[in-house]
Amino acid sequence: MTDFGNAAKACAVNPLKLSPALGGALAFLGLDRCLPMLHGGQGCTAFSLVLAVRHFRETIPLQTTAMSELSTILGGADNVEQAIGTIYDRARPNVIGICTTALTETRDDDISAELPFILERHPEWQDLDVILASTPDYAGGLEAGWSRAVEAMVQALVEPSGRRRTLRRVNLLAGSHLSPADVEELRETIDGFGLKAIVLPDLSGSLDGHVPDDFVPTSLGGTPADLIRGMGESVMTLAIGEQMRPAAKALAERSGVPFTVFDRVTGLEAFDAFVATLMDISGTGPNDRLQRQRSRLVDAMLDGHFFFGGRCAGVAGDPDLALAMSGLLADLGCTVTRAVTTAQTPATEHIAANAVMVGDLDDLEQGLGESPALIVANSHAKDLSDRVGASLFRAGFPVYDRLGAPQRVSVGYRGTRDLVFALGNLLMDHDDTHPHPAGETTGERENHDRHIDATLAAG
Repeated sequence: MTDFGNAAKACAVNPLKLSPALGGALAFLGLDRCLPMLHGGQGCTAFSLVLAVRHFRETIPLQTTAMSELSTILGGADNVEQAIGTIYDRARPNVIGICTTALTETRDDDISAELPFILERHPEWQDLDVILASTPDYAGGLEAGWSRAVEAMVQALVEPSGRRRTLRRVNLLAGSHLSPADVEELRETIDGFGLKAIVLPDLSGSLDGHVPDDFVPTSLGGTPADLIRGMGESVMTLAIGEQMRPAAKALAERSGVPFTVFDRVTGLEAFDAFVATLMDISGTGPNDRLQRQRSRLVDAMLDGHFFFGGRCAGVAGDPDLALAMSGLLADLGCTVTRAVTTAQTPATEHIAANAVMVGDLDDLEQGLGESPALIVANSHAKDLSDRVGASLFRAGFPVYDRLGAPQRVSVGYRGTRDLVFALGNLLMDHDDTHPHPAGETTGERENHDRHIDATLAAG
């Protein structure tokens, strides 16, 4: 039975949680010609920008209302108005996404009430969509900010119900734990069933690592606002991760489009459920390519399970990421001794770990037990993994000490297969470095190796 708990500490010793405002800004970067803006001090934007640039290794367009001590006390509506005007004149974006911060939320700046009056005073901005998302730093982590931003997009852009349905079109709501390559993989899977997907938000078009022909002061791609307005015409909404449930509900309430939430699409059984839903919607079966990919994943799991069985691991990340990674490790026979996440959500109830808690990387370290073989976390866990002698698989945000994290596929049959190989190779390397895991004698290890050799020889 899984134990749930919260860290009984007054402060974070080794922080895991990231700013919700950063999560909201990243979500807005999935819109075409969008410029996110943090409503707060310049420092809030600067720190967020550093993490985003180091993770994606791209130019990240991010602006700020640059609140000072005086404007914080008197109210920030003037700063918001001036910032929108400056951004509009210089960059000409189609969308400006405003994310609030703890500074302005604590002051109780009611920008949602001020914004309509600001826009009314500037009819020259009639071709500009301004979306406000409440993302204070004290309410959840990066995942929470992403979720609130996507919900705000739906509320601001999707046109109400009463429209016709496009029978071969679905909506795909992508969670913050999906890389740009993951989003592209899911879209291609949907295309394979003869369906078209409107992806929200779509980082695969804006932060996939391509080089533009000319400098663009806004996001380099993503989902156009006009396409989002028509999401109410789709026949189904597919939400990836519990964090997308609020946005899916908001879309259903506005347009009547039914939705299905998938807690994860990493793993054989998990992606089978996603494929089964596409089969129901399209009325067709999977193509030969997808069936071949499934067969390869089954073979990879058979090849790799020897190296996972009996091993112990720790997982740290936002709830949906922790659920996906712990679920795959459990599928392969690995025991997750502790999973540490950033908030208590419906997803945390399904994390496959002996103990789950809301805390930081220090809490993960204290609960790993003796000789853990593997840690799954972002790059901030490097020192932790070195101290406990475990291999680190970098997942989530940010990953700044490895190349290609945004291009790594971890979903679907193909992505899960690659993930099995990557995790299994780390465990094999750990066995070479630490040949005697805790509680395992030399004789037991030799028997384990002989069992592997005999099984492989038998085919």
